[in-house]
Amino acid sequence: MPGKKSRTLFITGLLGLISIAAPAFAASKEKVLYSFCSAQLCPDGANPMAGLIFDITGNLYGTAYYGGNSNCTRGCGTVFELTQANGKWKQKVLHHFENNGKDGYYPAASLIFDTAGNLYGTTSQGGAYQVGTVFELMPDKDGKWNEKTLHSFVSTPADGWEPEAAVVFDAAGNLYGTTNFGGAYQDYGTVFKLTPGANGHWTEKVLHNFDFNGTDGYNPLAGLVFDSSGNLYGTTDTGGTTTNGAVFEMTPGKDGSWTEKVLYNFTGGSDGSLSNSGLVRDLAGSLYSTTVAGGDPHCTYGGSCGTVFKLTPDAKGKWTFTTIHMFQEKDGAFPGGGLIFDGDGNLYGVTNQGGAYKSCGCENLGCGTVFKLTPAVSDGKWTEKVLHSFNDNGVDGWEPDGGLIIDAAGNLYGTTYSGGAYGYGAVFEITP
Repeated sequence: MPGKKSRTLFITGLLGLISIAAPAFAASKEKVLYSFCSAQLCPDGANPMAGLIFDITGNLYGTAYYGGNSNCTRGCGTVFELTQANGKWKQKVLHHFENNGKDGYYPAASLIFDTAGNLYGTTSQGGAYQVGTVFELMPDKDGKWNEKTLHSFVSTPADGWEPEAAVVFDAAGNLYGTTNFGGAYQDYGTVFKLTPGANGHWTEKVLHNFDFNGTDGYNPLAGLVFDSSGNLYGTTDTGGTTTNGAVFEMTPGKDGSWTEKVLYNFTGGSDGSLSNSGLVRDLAGSLYSTTVAGGDPHCTYGGSCGTVFKLTPDAKGKWTFTTIHMFQEKDGAFPGGGLIFDGDGNLYGVTNQGGAYKSCGCENLGCGTVFKLTPAVSDGKWTEKVLHSFNDNGVDGWEPDGGLIIDAAGNLYGTTYSGGAYGYGAVFEITP
């Protein structure tokens, strides 16, 4: 069973709701668009742990955790772009991270654009204090991208450290995110805010320090999502009343302070355990995500294949929890990367292991899947369908960690941590 530092970490739905219309899937086909590490030392990057984002022209952007020919043991990681021409995709490295005391390294999260076309992200290590950064990448007229560190986290009680999730903007241009560790209670993580100043400097403020107190969640590994009222929602990998993780809400006050409230404590049973993924909202304000453990007690992996869940609010602010799917290994295990909606209300996601193919390369646990969940109109039940089982065959990628994105034609795009033509991960497309 994956532990706290499992690679199934990430968020999708950073803006809270994906509402692109897309047709239903019939017979889906998978295609590897790019395989990482085609040369010694992996100058293009290696082992992407996060999902992708689109720009307005349909180019893809993402991060690779390792590689880049830089001065880390396996490379410090890269930010890359994939552009399409004549049906083929070409990769370009926009930034090589360096272990130089300023730059961050080991980017574990996906990226986000601002309205000017600049990219923002986090690194889990590096920076001035070696415990992670928030960075910005700005394109110039020559097509080059210039990187700037907006904040270097500090391993003191006044700050969090080791961010492993993406950041999200509010309407005023402030950035919000989480750190896995640090804060006032040292090892339990924070929610933070970064505010831009007129001089180009960003000011960080810790909004919440997670606490090991038997009620609060702690060690958040996923990012945050806003609702229409400006409240933030997120998940924690552990903590809560049974240490199986929690779902929380952050509410802003008029004085600039924020109040945290735990909406649900996982029990480790059929509801799941260890929520490493961010949340996505539907039009009614319900929240959806996954857990990488717990679920069906008859699962091949000892009742710990993971779940998909839903939290539904009522008019009085009370939330009702529902498990909408429990994985059973043959359809996938250990779902990570969160979920996305299509325009018809179907959910899509990935599992890090499980599926139709087992091999030594995939640790005999299966190479992972892409799945679809379709809601029923009358009884509220959801039907799951496996769209693709990854295969350790020297061509396909395997062990997907990041979430999916969807285009207007209903095609899905994502990354795998391992596999591909060279074994260091891949970018894939699922075509309906």
